[in-house]
Amino acid sequence: MNNYNDNQPLLVSVPGVQWRLGGIGVTKVYDLIKRGELVKVNIGRRGFITAKSLEAYVDRITEVAEASTSPRPKR
Repeated sequence: MNNYNDNQPLLVSVPGVQWRLGGIGVTKVYDLIKRGELVKVNIGRRGFITAKSLEAYVDRITEVAEASTSPRPKR
């Protein structure tokens, strides 16, 4: 059984990824793909990003942000 809502697509177009990540540029999207942060698949000549990799990327950067803002223990 998958975790996807029937209303959410499994694949997201590059412009859709740009929008979902707050309006980042197309160059940044392709940089994230090149670095392995996002997974790109093709259907014919069209490229898509997997929703799973997009969610995982947001989870990773959120964890990093939360870790950097959490209070440090006093010595």
